[in-house]
Amino acid sequence: MNNNGLAKNIIDLVGGTDNIGRAAHCMTRLRLNIKDADKVEIDALKGVEGVMGVVESDTLQIVVGPGRAKKVYDIVVEDFGVTVGGDVSSWEDNKATLKSGQKESKLKTGLKTISNIFIPLIPAIIAAGLFSGLASLIGQTIAPTEGFWFLILKMFQLFSGAFLSYFAIFTGINSAKVFGGTEALGGMIGAMSIMPLIVDISTFFGLYNADVPLNSVLTTGKGGIIGVIFGVWIMSMIERRVRKMVPDVLDLIVTPLVTLTLTGIIFVLGVMPIAGFLSDGLVSFLNIFISSTNPVVSILSGFILSALFLPMVLLGLHHGLIPIYAVQLEQLGGVSLFPVLAMAGAGQVGAAIALYIKAKRRKNERLQKTIIGALPAGFLGVGEPLIYGVTLPLGKPFITAGIGAGFGGAWVMLTGVMAGAWGPSGLVAIPLMQSPQMMLNFFIGLVISYVAGFIITMIFIKDDLVENN
Repeated sequence: MNNNGLAKNIIDLVGGTDNIGRAAHCMTRLRLNIKDADKVEIDALKGVEGVMGVVESDTLQIVVGPGRAKKVYDIVVEDFGVTVGGDVSSWEDNKATLKSGQKESKLKTGLKTISNIFIPLIPAIIAAGLFSGLASLIGQTIAPTEGFWFLILKMFQLFSGAFLSYFAIFTGINSAKVFGGTEALGGMIGAMSIMPLIVDISTFFGLYNADVPLNSVLTTGKGGIIGVIFGVWIMSMIERRVRKMVPDVLDLIVTPLVTLTLTGIIFVLGVMPIAGFLSDGLVSFLNIFISSTNPVVSILSGFILSALFLPMVLLGLHHGLIPIYAVQLEQLGGVSLFPVLAMAGAGQVGAAIALYIKAKRRKNERLQKTIIGALPAGFLGVGEPLIYGVTLPLGKPFITAGIGAGFGGAWVMLTGVMAGAWGPSGLVAIPLMQSPQMMLNFFIGLVISYVAGFIITMIFIKDDLVENN
């Protein structure tokens, strides 16, 4: 049955458009707010070709599969004139319920604020990382010095550098937007941090180490994006206070001049050296675990990080990882933490496949259809439907999935996989790895997580758990 026929059958069997208050969709389901439940022919609806399941809750949830839900939703709204209700789903309800029960601490609020700075940059981070990876691949396999491939290599390096070389400026602009400052001034703070003139200023104050520039108290790029974020926060506070004191007629001239003068002095001579010390310390600390030459340390750290990542997500602490990714990308030229943590979603996939088998044994069709609908997204790195719709509501499978992910994380850490960017996990993240060998090892890590999550869930989760869920 085509999508138009499916939409029409659904509309007819729920009592017509007059019985629908609003419509919404998620990745796998069409959700309808029903006015009179007695008019809905549930049994007939379940028997419609293309309907994989029906869930009755506050809204009527009709499972039609990944990709198709949006198409059917569009027909329901555009052709039948049903009111739009927003993109929500059962797993999103579970997620919202869980989050609503958590207290929003100052730490979580701060981490979310930092996360909001980087979220708009993710498309550029991914694109730049892919171009950097492609350039590296061409350079390692072909090593052109002239001709067509030389041109392609330089073009890819140009595309990548257009973002990565000016990461601090983009960070400054977005920081100002989040903190309520003028975005252009925030970009200027970011630009200050990467200008060569910083070396002249550092030399004047005796803070520059000419023998080992990276050991300087102050040098170009010192403090990185951590310093830029903190500098723009200070700038935003100063700007607001100056603007209150300056007459409106002089605001356009005086406010930016005074703001940048005060912030620039504080930023260059105070924030950059302090932030440089902190970011250098953070990278050195991470390197103890991430870049250890001891295979035992690598295996243990990879296992623990992957296994505990999703609990961190539930607690809202994962937002704090984004600036760590950025620091690694800026200082090391790649991100080693992201590939390890990406294994967490793969463990969920393996556990879900095991749960599907158990649900099939116990004839739990609802759970089977939920898993089938969520698995494609899980393979592609979108783990929320599996987490909030399958493993977390069941409880123990969430734990076995995490343990399974740990084995994949151990492999990825042991083999030194590094990404050129961060973004979606799962199979779509393979091109983000920095070399063909790293791509292969990342894929092997995913397979290990799939298999381990499956085996551990099969062994330790009893079939009874899925019987009535």
